Amino acid sequence: MSFGDTLRKLLNDRGITQKQLAMSLNIAASTLGNYIQDSREPDFETLKRLADFFDVSIDYLLGHCSKEADNHLENEILHIFRSLTPEQQEIYLEQGKAMIKLNHKKNTESLKSSS
Repeated sequence: MSFGDTLRKLLNDRGITQKQLAMSLNIAASTLGNYIQDSREPDFETLKRLADFFDVSIDYLLGHCSKEADNHLENEILHIFRSLTPEQQEIYLEQGKAMIKLNHKKNTESLKSSS
């Protein structure tokens, strides 16, 4: 995913307009538009401000998978998890565990029926 695509996704996920973000970061809306269109890249300071604003890592913004995640999907799950409140994180984990149990149950039933 390109930097512009990631930025666009973050804006959509948060329900923020380009103009609102540009005002919050004190940059020109046209500059932000260029970032989103991948025709310009932000400087280091702007990258830091974007990461802080969206509460994500610079690696996430740049589409770089850190050692904490094996791929972009895992990185996104990690980003979502870190964006939740502690109570929401507990619920998120419980839902994931329930899905694993369901998969395990289906796999066990499948093995029994094929035997």
